[in-house]
Amino acid sequence: MDSGAGGLAYLSAYSVLNPARPLLYVADKKNFPYGEKTKAALVSLLIELTSRIKKHFSPALIVLACNTASVSALAELRRNFPDTDFVGTVPAVKPALLSSVKKHIAVLGTERTVQDAYISHIAESTASACTVTRIAAGELVDFVERRLDYADSAERSAAAKKYIDVTRESGADALVLGCTHFLFLLDEFREAAGPDIRVFDSIGGVCLRIENILTQKNVPAGAARQPAVPNLLLVTGREGGSELWERRAARFGLTLAGGPDWDDV
Repeated sequence: MDSGAGGLAYLSAYSVLNPARPLLYVADKKNFPYGEKTKAALVSLLIELTSRIKKHFSPALIVLACNTASVSALAELRRNFPDTDFVGTVPAVKPALLSSVKKHIAVLGTERTVQDAYISHIAESTASACTVTRIAAGELVDFVERRLDYADSAERSAAAKKYIDVTRESGADALVLGCTHFLFLLDEFREAAGPDIRVFDSIGGVCLRIENILTQKNVPAGAARQPAVPNLLLVTGREGGSELWERRAARFGLTLAGGPDWDDV
C-alpha cells in the first residue's frame, strides 16, 4: 500500500519474481500525499487503513510501499498488529554510504522522509564521517503521481536531471531515491547521473525480503495464478474509476475495484 502510484513499482518487480502469488494494491489517494502530514496523523490513518485491509482481505503480509510511511509508521504498525508481517521500503542509505568514495551521499525524498531521525541514525551507525545532503522533492512526487503517465521522454528526463544537478553541485557521488514514486524515473536518473554518481534504490532487497518471509511462513505460492483470483487495485477517495487509474490497472495487470465504494468498506 502507498498514498498513490509509487508502490506499483514494487508490486511489478515482485510479480516478476513470483507471478503465482495473488496481490492486492491499495492506493490511498484519499490521504495523498503522505509527506505533508505530521507523523502522528500518518500513524493514525495507516493504522485505520491497515485494520480495513486485514478485515476484508486477511493478507499473509503487508508491504508498506512508501518510504515516508515506512520511516514514520512501520514500528507503530508492527506494535499494533503483532500477528501481521510488515515489510517496509526504507531508503537504501546504508549501501550508498558504504559505496561512496567521497564519503558524501544525497538522499532525495519527501520533506518528512529526508528529515526523519532514521536517516541520521543509519548514517551515524554506518559511517559517521560521511556527509549526507538531504534534498526534499515534494514537487517531484506530485509530478510522478499526476503527470508522468502523460509526459514525453524530454519532460521525464528534465524532471530527473534537475535533482541530479543538485546532487552533483552538493559534491555527493551517490544518490538515494528515498521515495517509491521516483522508481518510475529510475532510468532517467541513471542516465543523467552518468558514471560519477551512483543511484541507489531498495526494490531488489524488498522483493527478496517479501519472498523470504512468505517462504519461512510456509505460505504456498501455488500453481500459476488462475484468472479467477485476479490481482486487485483498490483506490481510496474519489479517483477509483478515473481514466488514469484504469490505465494504471491495465499497465500492471490489475483488476480495478473499489472506487467510491471502497471508502465505505
